[in-house]
Amino acid sequence: MLGGMLVGDVAYLVTSDSASQVALPSSLEWARPVLRAFLPIYSALCKPEIRYSIQLTLASCFFTAILSVIVAVPLGYSLSRFRFPGRNLLDSMLDIPIVLPPLVVGLSLLILFQFQPFNSISQWVVYQIPAVVLAQFMVAAAFAIRTMRATFDQIDYRQEQVALTLGCSQSQAFTKVVFPLARQGMLTAATLAWARALGEFGPLLIFAGATRNKTEVLSTTVFLEFSIGDLEAAVAVSLIMVIAAVVVLVIARVWGTRSLSL
Repeated sequence: MLGGMLVGDVAYLVTSDSASQVALPSSLEWARPVLRAFLPIYSALCKPEIRYSIQLTLASCFFTAILSVIVAVPLGYSLSRFRFPGRNLLDSMLDIPIVLPPLVVGLSLLILFQFQPFNSISQWVVYQIPAVVLAQFMVAAAFAIRTMRATFDQIDYRQEQVALTLGCSQSQAFTKVVFPLARQGMLTAATLAWARALGEFGPLLIFAGATRNKTEVLSTTVFLEFSIGDLEAAVAVSLIMVIAAVVVLVIARVWGTRSLSL
């Protein structure tokens, strides 16, 4: 699917007229389709507001992925290993950010910060950079928790029991036995969270806004460029997002394969 999106974006840029007026030597006419594909991307990267949105997107997705894994490891482990009151309720609540319409997630966050104790910090969160990370985190964390729970479910509990019988505490059994076996799952959870945060749009638009040079990320950049009729810039930014997603997935796959072979 990513490949199809990449081909579609490139095909649109190649058939655009942005490079048709550029003079090229006859010996380099073969490069005009390539120039047509990359000139809109270069033009988009020359805009300060788009460069800012790229920086904010990369930073917010990184922090969202880290926070998601930090939350997903203990929650996923608890849901996989322990039986406690409210476990089924917690398990069901994890699906709420996934099944709710994205705009409803953003609206729910916006309403939440109108009440105590959250309204005391709303001026530093709502329509500010922290709102970007929080909106991304609300959805991405659910995917990360599900991934980590599935990871711990696949790890044989008898290995922990053996470690406990050999004198390890519960925390030592987790850090020395379970944690190394869960590294691949943690990498998968971080990758899913990063990719989900990259494509987040609805909650960001409602809760963080789309203010240029402030809370604008790549997904809202596509919306803003399209809304002013600059379809070429919107497609160029979309292509940047597709390339970023492909690069992250490839790195995660290669890194994960190497970690399994160690």
